[in-house]
Amino acid sequence: MSWIAFLRRNPSAGLLLVQLLGVVLYPMMETSPRGRALFGVFGLLVLGLALWVVRRGPWLTWLGVTLALPVVVLSVLMMISPRPELSVATAALEAVFYFYAAGSLIAYMLHDWQVAVDELFAAGATFTLMAWAFAYLFVVCQELQPGSFGYSAGDVARSWTELLYCSVAVLSSVGLSDIMPVTPMARALVMLESFAGIMYIALVVSRLITLTGYGKKQRPES
Repeated sequence: MSWIAFLRRNPSAGLLLVQLLGVVLYPMMETSPRGRALFGVFGLLVLGLALWVVRRGPWLTWLGVTLALPVVVLSVLMMISPRPELSVATAALEAVFYFYAAGSLIAYMLHDWQVAVDELFAAGATFTLMAWAFAYLFVVCQELQPGSFGYSAGDVARSWTELLYCSVAVLSSVGLSDIMPVTPMARALVMLESFAGIMYIALVVSRLITLTGYGKKQRPES
């Protein structure tokens, strides 16, 4: 019950936990038809948690629901009858939704000068949302321009896990990914993600750290 109460007070922690769990589960779910079906169900779970978290932000919740509904419908259709055109449309809409959710959490973290525990978890959840959003953009790019990510044009299509791995490496600017953008559009997306990652850390994360330290200085000693 204490965990449930904690997650109710800090829904961003639940979203972050599920996203990190997905990193471990995705490689096991994408290797079989049954696993891909579970992948779709897991994606809907993440979508629902993101909506739950977004409602705490100052952005309109109805916009999030409007963006999420087509994703739910297309995801169900993909589980019933997978088709390439549905895959592109679903990935594009999921990218839009995750960008919206990330923007909503950033607005939530910037709306006042006090840092709550949930906002600290929101910093991590926002990072995962941005990484997922760009990974879905990579999926769209790869579907429209085969061979966009590899060592040379014409390489085999990258899996979701590989594209997510590339997205996290680019967003965090660690430079550890062995998956390279090959086509001009893929390189443009990677450049945009690199810029977004640097600006997120410089403007949002650094602000939270500064305000957290300032708040500790203001507390009276017991």
